[in-house]
Amino acid sequence: MTTIKGPAVFLAQFIGEQAPFNSLGSICRWAKDLGFEGVQIPTTDPRFIDLQKAAESKDYADEINGVVREAGLEITELSTHLQGQLVAVHPAYDQLFDGFAPEAVRNNPKARQEWAVQQLKYAAKASQNLGLKAHATFSGSLLWPMVYPWPQRPAGLVETGFEELASRWLPILNYFDECGTDLCYEVHAGEDLHDGITFERFLEKVNSHPRACLLYDPSHFILQCLDYLEYIDLYKDRIRMFHVKDAEFNPSGRQGVYGGYQAWVDRAGRFRSLGDGQVNFKAIFSKLAQYGFEGWAVMEWECALKHPEDGAREGAEFIRNHIIRVTDKAFDDFAASGIDVAANKNILGINK
Repeated sequence: MTTIKGPAVFLAQFIGEQAPFNSLGSICRWAKDLGFEGVQIPTTDPRFIDLQKAAESKDYADEINGVVREAGLEITELSTHLQGQLVAVHPAYDQLFDGFAPEAVRNNPKARQEWAVQQLKYAAKASQNLGLKAHATFSGSLLWPMVYPWPQRPAGLVETGFEELASRWLPILNYFDECGTDLCYEVHAGEDLHDGITFERFLEKVNSHPRACLLYDPSHFILQCLDYLEYIDLYKDRIRMFHVKDAEFNPSGRQGVYGGYQAWVDRAGRFRSLGDGQVNFKAIFSKLAQYGFEGWAVMEWECALKHPEDGAREGAEFIRNHIIRVTDKAFDDFAASGIDVAANKNILGINK
């Protein structure tokens, strides 16, 4: 068994224009003051990391590591959630997702996808230069508009969609393998990889690629009414990252999973700050400790109600209180009588 590392914080939801949230050094000092030990860094804001430069210059990567370490923290992983989304986009979402890409490739889906693929490859090399073993992303989606089968999906549509998704990601997975980094998909509503079944479909199409791994975030499964504890049992060998995020689902006679197009604060399913939702984190941390999860417990804040700075302050303590320092001995060792082969055979009656 292994003691989970942490607490750490995903910086994406805290980055802003005002200090201490407007530079890597100052936001790291803020995080350290709250009790965090690591930071997960998004890669779309050059104030925090220039992804291409981190891929092409080991010296620059060392500088980034130095800034974080000077604050007393470690980089847990990098994230390309927004870029990964653009590896596969259904035309219905072209205009909306153009905002994730630089202006030079907007209104040009082919160029936008090529840019996204290159970003992922930069992320693989940057992770290698930074000494990181895992990376967070989204799968993107070609099939999400077809998730609820009305009208009836044409025969073979899902198969074709996953074949295409796999063909786009397989070269990226191979490059991550060359760089010695696991590519961890955050299984998430809106993505083609949004539950266990869809991950298994994808895994089959990429020939069970050893770098096709998972970022585990139970909040998304609360909103899907999926058994997030059994999910760990099923996919423990692929889980390399952990977002500690809470959620609640309170259906009524007026709304359920789909939320009636309402804002997050009014939805039956909504994200909450740690400890304010329904996720059983004691059971999650126990399972991950039991299975020897070697990664970081990273807080992701997306609460519909609470102020982010309060969520961060409470979250650091919440995670620290849930991390299980694993034991190196059995509780009943005091009663052990040592190994005696002859005595054991005698007890079992096989010497007679």
